[in-house]
Amino acid sequence: MTHIPKAEYARRRKALMAQMEPNSIAILPAAAVAIRNRDVEHVYRQDSDFQYLSGFGEPEAVMALIPGREHGEYVLFCRERNPERELWDGLRAGQDGAMSEYGADDAFPISDIDDILPGLIEGRDRVYSAMGSNAEFDRHLMEWINVIRSKTRMGAQPPKEFVALDHLLHDMRLYKSAAEIKTMRHAAAISVRAHIRAIQACRAGLHEFSLEAELDYEFRRGGAKMPAYGSIVAAGRNGCILHYQENDAVLKDGDLVLIDAGCEIDCYASDITRTFPVSGRFSAEQKALYDVVLKSQEAAFAAIGPNRHWNQAHEATVRVITEGLVELGLLQGDVDELIAGDAHREFYMHRAGHWLGMDVHDVGEYKVGGEWRVLEPGMTLTVEPGIYIAPDNTRVAKKWRGIGIRIEDDVVVTRKGCEVLTAGLPRSTADIEAMMAAARVGAP
Repeated sequence: MTHIPKAEYARRRKALMAQMEPNSIAILPAAAVAIRNRDVEHVYRQDSDFQYLSGFGEPEAVMALIPGREHGEYVLFCRERNPERELWDGLRAGQDGAMSEYGADDAFPISDIDDILPGLIEGRDRVYSAMGSNAEFDRHLMEWINVIRSKTRMGAQPPKEFVALDHLLHDMRLYKSAAEIKTMRHAAAISVRAHIRAIQACRAGLHEFSLEAELDYEFRRGGAKMPAYGSIVAAGRNGCILHYQENDAVLKDGDLVLIDAGCEIDCYASDITRTFPVSGRFSAEQKALYDVVLKSQEAAFAAIGPNRHWNQAHEATVRVITEGLVELGLLQGDVDELIAGDAHREFYMHRAGHWLGMDVHDVGEYKVGGEWRVLEPGMTLTVEPGIYIAPDNTRVAKKWRGIGIRIEDDVVVTRKGCEVLTAGLPRSTADIEAMMAAARVGAP
């Protein structure tokens, strides 16, 4: 099931071409197939920019967008139909499918690109491409340009200017359409169910990977082909490792578990973190820190909306967390002076969130003209404050050490503030404890 209609892909291409200089061409490659080991491939995932403009999910493809071209502005090079290869690897769209199903004005076999694409580039003043992000494709592009340069004595005209496509395209991707937000709600709903399943399955004696398996099951059951990123399931002191990936430790009573995981639907990501007690009950210290993080997240939600700038949500979390750490005795001093000196970074070392979309850390500038970007409706982001007390931090009382807490939700900026896409997943200590208790009634 896809949520992005074909007409929207066409609108995106048209909007991009409207921003391009006259007599120009944009060229984008599909993602390459990635080898897992020897002759085994990773599950294929299309390049986000290519997917955004085409919806075409096959490898070995290149698109060219040529504003004003008489024979069609959208040209797609892709694999030909091949019954023998399709028997092994699955169906291909082929050139007819590229036009009928994916809206290409013209389509050619990818094997013919060296003969055809230089002719499409020749005579254009400007070439837009994702320079620097794909070294192999950059090399091919320069080979095509050099073919044109080699014929200048015969009147061929090579491009005069090369421009990175990222700025135009990534600014477009920052503003989500209704169809995109619907897709992200779908991904969020699946991920909410997955977190609930994992939290309710938690028992001492299981391993971190046991909970990861619960996540994966619910992702796939909901229709997601893959996680949006490597799931983090971190128990005890592992919760203080921000990008923990081992997921093999034993769950122990008295410890917290931090799960940072989300699926993707149609290449749109969700990204959720919850922290909960293995035993089903927070200790006094765990609850005290958790409540500070939760309060800071609520302050961030209140700071998100039109005409607020990007950093206001982060600033709100820093103030609440610094105040909370002072109140708990983990920091000493004047709150304003501590904030000015970044004292919180000993315990809260990352920012409060990031853009979210087709990439889990999505594209888009955080500053414009040296100033923090002003938020606008349709922008989607995460809100994920945290507190992490290193296990070897001897400057704090032993009772605090090894506690790592993060709470993360996905929001979309609306005309009046923000909508929390992941609101269906409990956040308070009381609600988490009640959800865990309900799952243990009658359990062996």
